[in-house]
Amino acid sequence: MGDKGTGTRGAGAKGTVVAPGAALAVRRRPTAPAGAAVLMLHGGREHSRTTSKAWHPAALRMRPVLRAAVASTDRRDVLFGEVRYRFQGWNATADPVDDAARALDELRRLAGEVPVILVGHSMGGRAALRAAADPAVHGVLALAPWCPPGEPVDHLAGTRIVVLHGDRDRVTDPGASAEYVRRARQADAQAGLVLVRGGDHAMLRRGADWHRATTAVVAQLLRARSAPGSLEGLAGRACAAENPLPW
Repeated sequence: MGDKGTGTRGAGAKGTVVAPGAALAVRRRPTAPAGAAVLMLHGGREHSRTTSKAWHPAALRMRPVLRAAVASTDRRDVLFGEVRYRFQGWNATADPVDDAARALDELRRLAGEVPVILVGHSMGGRAALRAAADPAVHGVLALAPWCPPGEPVDHLAGTRIVVLHGDRDRVTDPGASAEYVRRARQADAQAGLVLVRGGDHAMLRRGADWHRATTAVVAQLLRARSAPGSLEGLAGRACAAENPLPW
């Protein structure tokens, strides 16, 4: 899972492709022409100009989630990758959103116009929801996202969104996620919230349930169409969670 090197490397389905200075790290290449992509966005800090590294805990926390996402499909045409941040922090300029936009542009140059699913945790969840303004983004799975009051939602019309939040999260607020989802629905997003009972922010408590839910939701998002409510139902059954916002 190294990010060092002087060029692009990796040619097989499990190869890693990381170009110097790139915002997109390809973690699993498709063995057929790319027909879809799943990109991971890890967490971070509210304020930090420290350079983000692949071995930082926030980035490593997403590796099991990435493996769960890879296990979600047997399609040979799905590219799996990660968004590489310049800095650890969100900062005043929403730096991870800019990094996500750069990664999406790099993906277009690499694979053409393909539907994209974003999976983000904490700060990465906020960045993924913002990055859904890109027309390539067809769905977002936000894990314990940071959703401060007034976060924009008007760009989410028609986007499929599932928010998973642990009810014992003491870092980001599940109540704020619920309010965000309500506002997203008012903006015509297909959005839903599932509470993971006993779940914490780091996704360590009931970790297997978080991963099963990720597998179920990503598999459904990769399908061209999903009936409203089906995504939440899948996630809820995967982790014995509850959906506090029925359709």
